[in-house]
Amino acid sequence: MTIEYDVSEMRERIIKTAAINFASGLTPDRCIFFVQSHVKEHAELAWIFNCITPIGELERMTQFKMKAQQHRANVNMGLLDYPVLQAADILLYKAEFVPVGEDQVQHVELTRDIARRFNNRFGETFPLPDVLLSDAPKILGTDGKSKMSKSMNNYIGLLESEDVIWEKIRTAVTDENRKRRSDPGNPSICNIYTIHTAFSSPEELDMIDRECRKAGIGCIDCKKILMKNLWKEIAPIQEKAKEFLNNENEVKDILRDGAKKCKQISESVMAEVKEKTGISPF
Repeated sequence: MTIEYDVSEMRERIIKTAAINFASGLTPDRCIFFVQSHVKEHAELAWIFNCITPIGELERMTQFKMKAQQHRANVNMGLLDYPVLQAADILLYKAEFVPVGEDQVQHVELTRDIARRFNNRFGETFPLPDVLLSDAPKILGTDGKSKMSKSMNNYIGLLESEDVIWEKIRTAVTDENRKRRSDPGNPSICNIYTIHTAFSSPEELDMIDRECRKAGIGCIDCKKILMKNLWKEIAPIQEKAKEFLNNENEVKDILRDGAKKCKQISESVMAEVKEKTGISPF
C-alpha cells in the first residue's frame, strides 16, 4: 500500500501470492500462513515501536532511499515506516531467526535495535533475532544491477510461461566485461551464475565456473543450462499453484485459519506489551 495500486486487483493478488507460497511448500502442515492485515496486532505493536524508534534511523535505511528515488511523487510515511512494521511482524511472534535476502539484513538489524531498546526501557520481552541467509542471499533482477522489481519489470515471475521466462533469461545481463564469445568470464561478478548457485548441481557449478573463466562455454549455453534447471523447479510449483487457484475457497480457508492461530499468539504478546508499557486495560 506504500505505492499506488488498483484496489480491484488487491484480493486477486493476495490469493495468487498465497497459492504460490503454498505450491512452493509453505503448506499448513509446515507453517502458519496468513494475511498480515487480518491480524490487527501487527499495526498496534508497530505504533508502540514507532514511539521508541528515532526518525534518523529510518531515514538511513537503504531500502527507503531506493524506494524514495523510484517513487518521488509519493514518498509517504508508510514507505519510511515500513521497517518498523516489519520489526513488529517479526517480534510479535518472538521470532529468533528470520529467513531473508541480503537486502533485508539492515532491516533485521534495526529490528534487533528496536527489541533491545524496548527491553532496556520496559523489561526483558523480545529476543534479538538473527538472519538466516540462503546459499544465494543476493539475486539481482535481469538487468544484473538492481534487485528484482515488478514496478521496474526487472523480475522472473513464478507463474510466467516457459517461453516468457526463457526470454528474460536469454536477454539477462551477464559479465559485462565479456564482450565476445572468446572472452574469458568471471562468474563471481555474474548474476546468472549467482542464480545458478540456487538451481544447479555442484558438478554443473564447477563446470560452468571452470569453462567460463577460460571461455570454454558461451553465455547462451550457460543460460540454457540455467533455464533447464530453473524450469525443473518452477514447473511443479506452477502445477500446484493452479490447483490452489482453481480452489480459491480452500486458499481463503487456510488464510482464515492461519489468522485465527496467529491471533492467539499476537493477543497474548500484546497483552504482555501493554502491561509492561502501562497501557493495559483497567
